Amino acid sequence: MNEEAILENSALEGEDEVLLRPQWLSEYVGQEEVKNNLLVYIQAAKARNEVLDHVLLYGPPGLGKTTLATIIANEMGGNIVYTSGPALEKSGDLAALLTGLQPGDVLFIDEIHRLSKVIEEVLYSAMEDFVIDIMIGKEETARSIRIDLAPFTLVGATTRLGDISNPLRDRFGVVERLRYYSDEELAQIIARTCGIFNVSIDDKATKELAIRARRTPRIANRILKRVRDFAQVKNDSLINQEIVDESLSALGIDRLGLNETDRLILKVIVESFDGGPVGIESLAATIGEESMTIIDVHEPYLLQKELIKRTSRGRMISDKGYQHYLSMIKSNDK
Repeated sequence: MNEEAILENSALEGEDEVLLRPQWLSEYVGQEEVKNNLLVYIQAAKARNEVLDHVLLYGPPGLGKTTLATIIANEMGGNIVYTSGPALEKSGDLAALLTGLQPGDVLFIDEIHRLSKVIEEVLYSAMEDFVIDIMIGKEETARSIRIDLAPFTLVGATTRLGDISNPLRDRFGVVERLRYYSDEELAQIIARTCGIFNVSIDDKATKELAIRARRTPRIANRILKRVRDFAQVKNDSLINQEIVDESLSALGIDRLGLNETDRLILKVIVESFDGGPVGIESLAATIGEESMTIIDVHEPYLLQKELIKRTSRGRMISDKGYQHYLSMIKSNDK
């Protein structure tokens, strides 16, 4: 592939996320239970000529919560406005978004568990009665005015359901959990992405990428794009097993889908803490990583693969994790 084509490919990288997102429930791979439930709720709301009840989606990052919010807006025939909990610092920030919504629109709030108490209180009346109360003026001249809102659907997304206050959580009529994907579902997603990118890939390479994608579509698409780069630079028109192995080896992704930090966690538990148990803060300090990053990003997959165990006394290496540790040592000795 010539240099001009490579530069053009890099410029288009930012557009990939939009291109890859399915726009309708019929195009969305995986999460069958969630899809089926949403389809019923959407059809019922449309039949009654009502807006869809507010939806809360929770689960690990990268499983498609933002995509589902976009699909909900499309299926309901409305527009969608994106924001996040940390971005809403003042009640006026939220009021500006809410008053700009048209009937049937969707307001998507990512990381909704990080909303401040002040913002939450504004949301209560907005979600229940489609009104907000705004204070204008200062001190003696301050007064509250009520503003009517267009009927809308709030879609909240969170990786930490337990961090959302009960009053806010109770105002969502639809609460759905997104689960990790199977290798077969990820293979379908990879094949779909290759079709969009006009990239050729064989079945073995597709399955290998799926196995190493940590059961997460976002990661599957991300590593596929990097494998595509290796294939294009090598002028290979087909992504095969050899290209996948070479690419992922360069990226530091092993046969189980573990990255460098995942392997470091296993190594430290075995070598520094005799297999555990070890507290999360001690583990984080030893590897030089934030504890919440370990909990949110690395630990879920290590638990899924049964490489570590989480006990009341801390994290421990499992038998399977110790065997993988030994294979890591042998691989480094070669």
